[in-house]
Amino acid sequence: MFSSNRKNQAPSVGAAATSLIARGLTIRGDVQFSGTLHLDGVVEGSVHADTSGDGVLTISETGRVIGRIEVPHAVINGGVTGNIDVSERLELAPLARIDGDVQYQVLEMAAGAQVNGKMIHRAPATVRQLAQAAIEAAPVPAEA
Repeated sequence: MFSSNRKNQAPSVGAAATSLIARGLTIRGDVQFSGTLHLDGVVEGSVHADTSGDGVLTISETGRVIGRIEVPHAVINGGVTGNIDVSERLELAPLARIDGDVQYQVLEMAAGAQVNGKMIHRAPATVRQLAQAAIEAAPVPAEA
């Protein structure tokens, strides 16, 4: 009835992975991830989610990024020195300290969070804008 076979199975291809940068660890260089990245340490460089559109960055109260952040979804309760570009949802917890410009579509900001920079709201892409982008990105057929 209860089987332990599932414990030994590897995650399926495409399953969201969780990565951790632990407290006390400093990475000097750019970080690119897919799935979820939980940051308790320091990144001195840019942080980018892959282009699949499902990346989530979580920065704890001990975490810090010194560089640019480009992700679909971010939950920040630590420090960021640099610009942030969040294509979907940005959550700023009470201990968040941002020194840089912030672009977002949906924003949730708790009392106590601080932003020193421009807050730039992005409207969601319309169907027409998405269709135009798809047309522009489509390969041009070769002439015979």
